[in-house]
Amino acid sequence: MMKQIPNIFTLINLIFGCIAIVLILQTGETIVVMDQMGASQVTLPEKIWQGSLFIIGAAVIDFLDGFLARLLKANSEKGKQLDSLCDVVSFGVAPGMILFQLLRIGHAREEGGLDVSMLALLPAFIYSAAVAWRLAKFNVSTNQSYSFRGVPCPAAGLLIASFPLIIFYQCFGMQQYFINVWLLYAVIIAVSYLMVSNRVFMAIKFSDFSFKNNLLKYVLLLISLVCIAYFRWLAVPIIFLLYLIFSMFSRDPSPMVTETGRETLDVTV
Repeated sequence: MMKQIPNIFTLINLIFGCIAIVLILQTGETIVVMDQMGASQVTLPEKIWQGSLFIIGAAVIDFLDGFLARLLKANSEKGKQLDSLCDVVSFGVAPGMILFQLLRIGHAREEGGLDVSMLALLPAFIYSAAVAWRLAKFNVSTNQSYSFRGVPCPAAGLLIASFPLIIFYQCFGMQQYFINVWLLYAVIIAVSYLMVSNRVFMAIKFSDFSFKNNLLKYVLLLISLVCIAYFRWLAVPIIFLLYLIFSMFSRDPSPMVTETGRETLDVTV
């Protein structure tokens, strides 16, 4: 039974992703009901930002399932496949729905935008397809233990999940940029490419805790804490950009076969 605990956590990741999708689809509506007493108004609040919180929760669970798999020595091929299947939902479909809704809202602000063609919104799902491709490639890879080939899906998912939170909390008055359709299209293209590319990106994992061997990781973690304290949710895109820059200067470790097959952002020994 203990060996199944990591898989149970992986399924919780999936459930969080499903809840996120339900919340993301609730964009806020006002319904006017007519009866003999006149008209009454029912307002259903927008809940996209709550969906983002469940994606973040799924990322936390994604960390825990990998950690528990190593702790309990419960590595298995089934766990590897299950993890990727759940990640497609939590970090692929759910963030793709966020992009879809933000594109719809962005187009609605333009003249005639309420009649926007579905073709203008479908690019959101290029992101979801890229996540599926990335995870399939990860599952058959043997050299992504202490570095990644392509941006890891949880990192990309957290980036997209931060957009509704930046909008909802109006961080530094930047909310209008995150419903700009051209910026959203650019993000979709750039992040999708980075996920499916063979470029080497740093994994925030530690084979040891020496300062010499982990200088870039320690500096990135320190800057990230400062950014979170000052920029709040806006810190997520900033940290993502810093992660890309730091990865350009990181040393690619010798290829090793992955221990768990679980693609996470965890900090492990």
